[in-house]
This record gives sequence, C-alpha cells and structure tokens, in this order.
Amino acid sequence: MASTPNMMAPICLVENNNEHLSVNQEALEILDQVSQQVVVVAIVGLYRTGKSYLMNRLAGQNHGFPLGSTVQSKTKGIWMWCVPHPNKPDCILVLLDTEGLGDVEKGDPKNDSWIFALAVLLCSSFVYNSLGTINHQALEQLQYVTELTELIRAKSSPTPDGVEDSAEFVSFFPDFIWTVRDFTLELKLNGHPITADEYLENALKLIPGRNPKAQISNLPRECIRHFFPKRKCFVFDRPINDKELLANIEKVADNQLDPNFKEQTKNFCSYILTQAKTKTLRKGITVTGKRLRTLVVTYVDAINSGAVPCLENAVTILAQLENSGAVQKAANHYSEQMAQRVSFPTDTLQELLDLHAACEKEAIAIFMENSFKDDNQEFQKNLVEIIKDKKDKFLLQNEDASVKYCQDKLEQLSKSLMEDISAGIFSVPGGHKLYMETKERIERDYWQVPRKGVKANEVLQRFLQSQAAIENSILQADKALTDGEKAMAAERAKKEAAEKEQELMRQKLQEQQQQMEAQKRSLEENILQLKEKIERERENILREQNMMLEHKMKVQEDLLREGFEKKAEQMNAEINHLRNMIDTAQNDNTSWIEKAVEVFSILCAPGKLVGNIVRGLGSLFKKK
Repeated sequence: MASTPNMMAPICLVENNNEHLSVNQEALEILDQVSQQVVVVAIVGLYRTGKSYLMNRLAGQNHGFPLGSTVQSKTKGIWMWCVPHPNKPDCILVLLDTEGLGDVEKGDPKNDSWIFALAVLLCSSFVYNSLGTINHQALEQLQYVTELTELIRAKSSPTPDGVEDSAEFVSFFPDFIWTVRDFTLELKLNGHPITADEYLENALKLIPGRNPKAQISNLPRECIRHFFPKRKCFVFDRPINDKELLANIEKVADNQLDPNFKEQTKNFCSYILTQAKTKTLRKGITVTGKRLRTLVVTYVDAINSGAVPCLENAVTILAQLENSGAVQKAANHYSEQMAQRVSFPTDTLQELLDLHAACEKEAIAIFMENSFKDDNQEFQKNLVEIIKDKKDKFLLQNEDASVKYCQDKLEQLSKSLMEDISAGIFSVPGGHKLYMETKERIERDYWQVPRKGVKANEVLQRFLQSQAAIENSILQADKALTDGEKAMAAERAKKEAAEKEQELMRQKLQEQQQQMEAQKRSLEENILQLKEKIERERENILREQNMMLEHKMKVQEDLLREGFEKKAEQMNAEINHLRNMIDTAQNDNTSWIEKAVEVFSILCAPGKLVGNIVRGLGSLFKKK
C-alpha cells in the first residue's frame, strides 16, 4: 500500500557544517515510506531573498520553512517537506528549500556550489530566486550554473567520440524557473509589452564581442540555454511596504498583502502544481520517495569522498537495490497466487502447469515493471531460477498430496479385502475367482474416486504389486483349478502387470514432455516480455535523444540568429553525436534476440531447446 508521510513541518535532509555534508537519517526514513512517484521542487538563491516563503505557499501553509527576519541565513543545508500533491493523487510533492547562497558566515564558498548542484540533481523543477531585476549582476551571481560541468557527470566514462558528457545534461536536468522578487520595472521591451518569459529570454541573449568581459558575462547565459530546455519566469511585486510587517510576513493576513503580489504568488503556485513534472531519470525511469532516498545518499557520499556525483553511477546503485526488490516482489506474487489458485492434488499435471504458467507470466510482468538497467539480465535470471525452484516444490507438494490421498482411498476400499484374506475367506476351492472379483471391484471403485491426482496410477500399481504374492498363493491353493488353468492365470497376471507397468511408463514420459513444454513456454514468455521491455526502453531512449537533438538545434539556431556563427558551428559535434546515437537506436532491432539467447543460456533447459525457441521467435518478429 502507498504511504503518505504525515509531515506537519519540514525536516533537514542534508546537513551542512561548511566542511562536510551529511544526510539526516530521520529524513531518509520518511522518504523510505514513500512508494509513490514524487514531484520534486527545489528553490535556490541568495540568502534573505524570500525563498522559504514561496515554498511554504506551495505547501499551502504560511508557516513551515523558517523565514527569518534578520540578515542571518535561517536555512542551513537542504530542508525537505513532503506533502500530498493537491493535483496528482498518486504523487507526493517534495519541497526542497536550500540555504542561502553567498552567506558571509560560511567558511567554504565551495559548499554553495555543492548545494546548488545537489538541488539540480534531486529536483524535477528548479526555482532560482533573486531580487530586483535580471541584469548583468543577477546573472553574475548565478555563477554556480557555470560550475555544473565540473560538479556533475552524466556518465562514468567519457563518450568514445570525445563529446563532453555535459552535452547530455539536458536529458536529465530539471525545468528551470526564475522568480524575480521585488520587481519594480515595467515589462516592456522597445516600448512594447512583453511577458515575464520573454523578459527572461531577452536577458539570456548573449552579449556580442570577443573581449574576456563579454565571454565571462555570457557563460551563465550559455549554460542556462544549453542545460535547461524548458524555462519559465515569474516576477513579483513587493509583498508589503511596511518594513515591520515584512519582517514577519508569515504572520501577515492575506488581506494585508499587496493584491498584485497575491495574484503573482497564486499564479506561481498554480503553475508549479499543474506543470511541474514527476522526477524522472534517463530512459524514462520514474523516481519514487524510496528511489529519491537512494539518490540523496549516493550523491552526498560521492561529494564527501571527493568524487564528482555521476548520474550513471547513481542509477546503477539504484538499479541494484530496486531490481533485488523487484525479484522479491515478483517471486512473492508467484508464491501467493499459486497458493491461492492451486487446490492439491490437481487432477492432472497439465492443470498445475497451466496455473504455474499464468502465475509466472504475472510475476515476470511485475518484475519488468519494477526493474530497470538489468543490463546482463542477472536479476531476471535469478527470478527464473527462483520461480523454477518454487514450481518444483509445488510439483512435489502436488505429488505428495496425490500419494497420500490415493493411499488413504485404497486403504478404505481394500479394508474388507485385507480382513477377508486374514480370515481365510479365499482359502477354499473357487477362492481365486472370488479374490479376483473382489480385487477388480476395488479397482473399479478406485477409478470412480474424483481428483486422485498425478500419482493415481503409481499408487494403484504399488498396491497391486503388494498383492501379487498373496494372489499367487491363493491361486496355487485353489483346488478347483487344474494345473493348466493355474499356469494360464499366472501368465495372465504377469502380462497384466507388464501392461500396467508400460502404461505407468507412458504416463511418466507424457509428464516429462509436458514439463519440457512448460519449460519452453517459460522461456518464450521471458523472452517475449524482455523483448517488449527492451523495445519500450528503446522508445524512451529515442524520445529522450530526439528531445535533446531538437533542443540543441534550437540553441544552434538562436546562436546563428544572434550572430554567433562560431559558437553555432562548435555545436555541430554534439548534434552529429546525437544523430549517430539516434540512428543506432533506430536500426538496432535484432540485438535483443542475441541478448535473449545469452540471458537464458545458463538455464537448465538443453541449449538446443533454447536455440530453437529463440530462432523461432526471431523469424516470427522478422516477419512482422
């Protein structure tokens, strides 16, 4: 069941003592309870610019994140508030309020950069909060964005063709929202009204010139344009003119606030609550509270170790944890469903195998839904082996139930026969005929018993074998029969026993064939679901890469339009690299078959069977 944390107030998520970042275990435990997907909104900016007020409003509260009323920064590290998302019942809204950038009390300015980078890595919507206007000074204060290429890596190793992995930041970076507080200008450009978004885009235009000052000024502009394809801007009037009231704004009634500010705050909150996306990693991997917990720990551990946080490494660590859980969840589902659906003993082996196939199919689907980045299919192999072991136990349980049930029935049916043998009822002339009639009646009655299960023949055969010596003794003692008749009866009994043994052997061979067919179906189902998953992943990759390509080409077009031909030309390497990746993904429609062969090569099925299945599936999909 999904769990919604009952957080009445924010809690520190990442503690910052200027020398070392640490993760608050209590906050991690809260995230660990959140199995729903999360929409993560982080806000950063200079200290004492009103960041916390906006986050409280997003939580639907006036109080929560400490606002502070002095020049001293109130928020240290990163604080977290998890609240039910008002517009998305299946999501949790995670609000992250960061300590103010540029706090003079800090001993190490590098901490600002790490807090900034962590906010970018953790959120799906990144709010940068500033005062006044978006001018040269405001952009210079945003130097942290220019350091992201040094503080974050997309991949654990460089790309083969030398294109910087920062070119792929756009594939996992959050949406960028610039909030400008105490804005006093008119939104006009060249005498014409403009929107706040147009105001931002105009401010992000590059400054012409090759002098160092222009290049330095352009760097944050370029980074924002390159890394954040989706950008939004909100401007806010001063909330209230009374300085005393402003210092305690959380206590100010709504009707005392400036009407424009109230409307602007309402619009900002409405935009975030309707447009902010679920936190998603590369290849469409959605983030839950549990997964966010792992990301926080992984990134902070990397920073503290002196390494650069790497998205690929974080996803690999996340996958190891999640895939183990996916195997367990799928295996538990299989066990639970089999226990619910199977009534022991089943009438036939095929009945049990059909139930197994249905439950296994559901279990595989659960694993596929909850797993990702299972590159060598190690976890899927593990699931196959676990389900096979569980199936074998169900088969044994079914056989044991059948044996016990059949033995009990035969004991009841043969009770009078045993008593008659002990009483010497058949030790008379004609006793053999009487014995045979009694035994045949027991067999007829036994076969009338419903749902005896898979061991019905075997149990009966053992019973008959146990009676063979007694039957022969009665036969030889029967004075009503001649020696020739006795010999014929003995030969007939021997022939019937051989026929029953052959029938038992045929049944075992048939069951072996059914087991092989079940194994084949299991392999086919695993391969089919693996193929579908790989195709879905490829679609996500293509969608992601096409989005990146579209963004890069737009940036290049903007550069050309603004007269920066050389910068536009320098983007050709990134664009060509993306096109090659897209071509490869589009044309790679058969490798999954080879991959599937490798995946299941360790299974107990004969290699020839695996090969035949995969070749058959391969020809089938090629026809499609």
